Amino acid sequence: MTNRQLNREEILATLDWYVAAGVDIAVGEEPADRFAQSAIKPAPAQRRAAPSIVPQAAQRATPPLPVATGPADVDPGEARAMASSATSLDQLRGMLETFDGCGLKLRATNLVFADGNPDAEIMLVGEAPGREEDLQGKPFVGRSGQLLDRMLGAIGLDRTKVYIANTVPWRPPGNRTPSPSEVAVCLPFLYRQIELVAPKVLVALGGASASTLFETDTGITRLRGQWRDLTVGSHSMRAVATLHPAYLLRQPAAKRLAWADLLSIKAALES
Repeated sequence: MTNRQLNREEILATLDWYVAAGVDIAVGEEPADRFAQSAIKPAPAQRRAAPSIVPQAAQRATPPLPVATGPADVDPGEARAMASSATSLDQLRGMLETFDGCGLKLRATNLVFADGNPDAEIMLVGEAPGREEDLQGKPFVGRSGQLLDRMLGAIGLDRTKVYIANTVPWRPPGNRTPSPSEVAVCLPFLYRQIELVAPKVLVALGGASASTLFETDTGITRLRGQWRDLTVGSHSMRAVATLHPAYLLRQPAAKRLAWADLLSIKAALES
């Protein structure tokens, strides 16, 4: 194996791999060569000092250390009652900003509510915010968001003509998949968001979003491109799933499938 300088694409691919694995922060200013460190023989073990004996009375007097805990996910019924009372998107956003019923909020930097035009005919729904989305408070602003912008541009759309949200509005730690309880407690807010936007076309970006919105276990490669009628609350619309931009970054050959979906979406908007 020869050592060589990585090119820009390889460096970005490596960083994407680290982020996907949950590594999103450096713990030291300088890199450490673990292979060189493991080659150094450890110093001879020194004899340990005898442990001091603490009287039992003193042990009982020492209080236990507090355990850091976060808010438990509330009953989805409570979230449903709260979300249904919102009469505008601004009011719904305000509810989420003060809502403490989802544990994801504890470690998130910002609420990632939505981006785009609330009067748009098309609404896109992803799974969950990532690191860049969490920092900026907007959905799809990282590398996958840049690809999404190019995909929309290919069919004559941009963020002034679409509305974008996620199934959960807070970033899961380490970009992990949201748990079923986290999705369940956030879903009433998404449903109300869809009702208030009332799009003509709803697009699920990726398998997780499609599985949640369409209530199915069918994989995204079989589910994508299949149109259906979807009713959320009092609003009915046409809906379809397509591949997530992050997946397309990892599997560029699948872009031809996404292009077919985009053309189908364009035709649905024009019909």
